[in-house]
Amino acid sequence: GQTEWSEHFPDCGGASQSPVDVATIQTRFDPGLTPLTPLGYDQHGHKPFTLHNNGHTGKPGSGGEGVPATALAGAAGTPRLLLLSPSAVVELPDWMGLSGLPWLFTAAQMHLHWGERGPEPGRQRTHRQRAECRCRETPSALASSPPQLHVVHYNSELYPNMSAATSQRDGLAVLGVLIVTGEETNPAFDHILNYLSRVRHADQTVYIPAFDIRSLLPRDLRRYYRYNGSLTTPPCHQGVTWTLFHERVQISKAQLLKMETTLYSSKVGDADMVLLQDNYRSTQPLNRRMVLASFPAESWKELSSGEVTAIVIGAMCGCVGLAVIVRFIVKTIRGKEPEKAKESKNDVALKATSEGEKK
Repeated sequence: GQTEWSEHFPDCGGASQSPVDVATIQTRFDPGLTPLTPLGYDQHGHKPFTLHNNGHTGKPGSGGEGVPATALAGAAGTPRLLLLSPSAVVELPDWMGLSGLPWLFTAAQMHLHWGERGPEPGRQRTHRQRAECRCRETPSALASSPPQLHVVHYNSELYPNMSAATSQRDGLAVLGVLIVTGEETNPAFDHILNYLSRVRHADQTVYIPAFDIRSLLPRDLRRYYRYNGSLTTPPCHQGVTWTLFHERVQISKAQLLKMETTLYSSKVGDADMVLLQDNYRSTQPLNRRMVLASFPAESWKELSSGEVTAIVIGAMCGCVGLAVIVRFIVKTIRGKEPEKAKESKNDVALKATSEGEKK
């Protein structure tokens, strides 16, 4: 199991592992985090993309039996091995990249993560959900992790390919997109989801028409969270710069259901058909790592509904208390006014008596 990974892969027990739990209200604003710019995402060319169900392949060199992996072809056909959770993986052309980081990163692939189908169609069991970066809006109220899309890049300025970059501390950069469900269908995700049935079993591959990868990302790429983490499967190398966008992307409940129920981690002909679900690692300790934000926290927007209610009730109680105090002061002042008037009349009477005696 996951608890035994570090016995064979020391990095899996390191202090900078992924995924982590992000309390957005506790992040630190870093004005040095510049906007990210996808390069060539909307220039997909005419060659089709490759969609692959990597399942639990356990390929040679992947780190042992049962450890998922996927082999990606480089620009010159050089194999590039990247360990992943079992998932639907789309290989990306090497003219796609990412700027806005200290180095230029070249796109390698993207993949999806999701949980387990819940008691209602398209609804996940929140207690089973894990993802590369879970977000919660406050330190006390944990929100369930939505499905996620991850786009993986390698540092092409310093390293010739993915294999060389994977084990380096500055080797990889991953974009994380949180996915929420709603009533409307997201046409961009249909470019992937409509072909899942053709890679239903592990190790199956299909070519899909090229499409605009930028359409999968949020509109707002300026607001994001950043932390240093790791791969989420052995060997868990700690050389991944994680970027999680603040804005969510919406898909329909029907699209989520297709994601949850179409793929299997078992191969064709296997006696037991195992549905591919909960395809991510459990949350890892933050270990004093600072999660940075590219934008200043908007405190009111970051508060949960319960905290806002508590603040409103507190403010109302404060106003009532202030009103009571003001009423008491006014009543006290008014109570003293008759006494002052009486004393004034007595002074006048005494003055008149004194003047009469003098006469």
